Amino acid sequence: MIQNTKCECGHQNPVNTVLCESCGKPLIEDQSMETLEMRYDGAVRRSQRENKTIIDRVWSFFSSVKVAIYLIFFTLCGASLGTIYPQESTFINIDPSTYYPETYGTMGSIYYMLGLSHTYETWWFKLLLIMIGTSLVICSLDRVLPLYRALNKQKIRKHDQFIRRQKVVYTGDIKEIQNEKDAELWVNEFSGILKKKFYRVTTDGRSLLAEKNRFSRWGPYINHIGLIIFLLAVLLRLIVSPWYMEEYISVLDGEIEQIPGTNYYVENERFIVEFYSEDELSEKTVEKGKIIPKLFATEAVLYECVKNCNDPIKDPVLEEVKKHSIQVNEPLEYEGLLIYQMGYEETPILNSVNATLKNRESNEEYGQFILEMDNPKSTYEVGDYQLELIGYYPDFTFINGEAGTKSSKPNTPAFIFSIHGPGMPDKGEINMYFPLPQHKVTYQEDQINIAAGSTLVIDVESMQDVDFSLYTSFLSARKDTILPMIWIGLSISMIGLILGFYWNHRRIWLKFNKNQLLLGAHSNKNWFGLRKEVAQALHKSGIEVEAKSLENEVKDS
Repeated sequence: MIQNTKCECGHQNPVNTVLCESCGKPLIEDQSMETLEMRYDGAVRRSQRENKTIIDRVWSFFSSVKVAIYLIFFTLCGASLGTIYPQESTFINIDPSTYYPETYGTMGSIYYMLGLSHTYETWWFKLLLIMIGTSLVICSLDRVLPLYRALNKQKIRKHDQFIRRQKVVYTGDIKEIQNEKDAELWVNEFSGILKKKFYRVTTDGRSLLAEKNRFSRWGPYINHIGLIIFLLAVLLRLIVSPWYMEEYISVLDGEIEQIPGTNYYVENERFIVEFYSEDELSEKTVEKGKIIPKLFATEAVLYECVKNCNDPIKDPVLEEVKKHSIQVNEPLEYEGLLIYQMGYEETPILNSVNATLKNRESNEEYGQFILEMDNPKSTYEVGDYQLELIGYYPDFTFINGEAGTKSSKPNTPAFIFSIHGPGMPDKGEINMYFPLPQHKVTYQEDQINIAAGSTLVIDVESMQDVDFSLYTSFLSARKDTILPMIWIGLSISMIGLILGFYWNHRRIWLKFNKNQLLLGAHSNKNWFGLRKEVAQALHKSGIEVEAKSLENEVKDS
């Protein structure tokens, strides 16, 4: 254990300090043949303490650059696992438990079971990001605090060993220096030469300290601040949902859908799609002969719920806030909410029919009524007759010999009515109705109704009485209030990189021992530039010296 007490200059240094904080004398004598470790001017860091508490041990763990590299490596490996197959968040309306096994086989099933289908939302990925951020904070504090103390309390007069063990050193006798006053005049003249090279110079009699570009030492730590802000923003996007929202919604022609997690609703008034003609396609294109969309857009209306928004019984009261034709790269934008056009699907879905009630034998018509597939009424008044809905199957099928539905989508809609009116039994006449002709034939609607004794028929006069949604528009609704924070973090990080890369911190110490000049110089990088600059300054002061000869002969630490 290194026990540093009091330097010969009288300054009391903390335990494990390498260089005296006042005069710079090396405090480890067995390394007298090495150039000095000047990264923090010899100041001790908290992570270097030997008598450590639990907090100090945690501090030392996260302050290790090696640990930081391991954390970054594991995070990159984890992130790469999320790129093997598409993430769940990139799909609309899929069941991931069946999608991955059916699409990618056994590997897809394993991928889903391990939770890799939502890698970036997993606890372990978020924990890695938190640990990287913690490492950045502690690494920065562990180094920037001692560096700040060392640079803020620099002394002009330095110990001879401190100067002689710099990497750039010059020693020599100057015959013109006869007394202390001559030395002070020489130092002042040399100070003027360095000031012309943009050094900030302070003198103390026969000693001098010249420094420039100190700000570049803070470049790495400014970079760390930017990265910390960036990581914090990424974590907030993953954890704090009100700050970031991305939802995928599918809206049929003429339908209104709520944007999940918001009070906004979007209506697909009309979906437009245009296709390239054969003449518009190049003869060389591989798509020749295929139907290729030239334009697809959703004529959308954005609504905001102003009343009954969370009422499960009452319908919400909507207020129109904006209209926009949503195309690829031309989203609807409103108060930070962006709605993008992601794609479309040609899915003819029955919306409603304008049905006619008539007599089976005479074809006498009794009236019409509009039958909606989405939310049909419980009763309909048609002329003198009342139709009571006693059964609705949007996607009709037989389950164990009984009527049932495979899904909530109106793929094969079927209705069962109890009809009351003139000439009807007291209990009403049972009538089964399939709106689409192909389903009437498939499930033998007429035979079923005749067998049940039905004398009435429900039908449509023509296909003009049938309302279809031909397209489903796939939209992406995003709201990202954290994005400016990400850009701020990246900008700060870039400033730190520029400061660290394009400037270097240079310092020159000089003192006279009688008529002997002792000069040492240090730079955090670009030693050749510093060596050349010192040689030029000495040349202007009348000392001829080769730049290469300023290289210290002691070995590097």
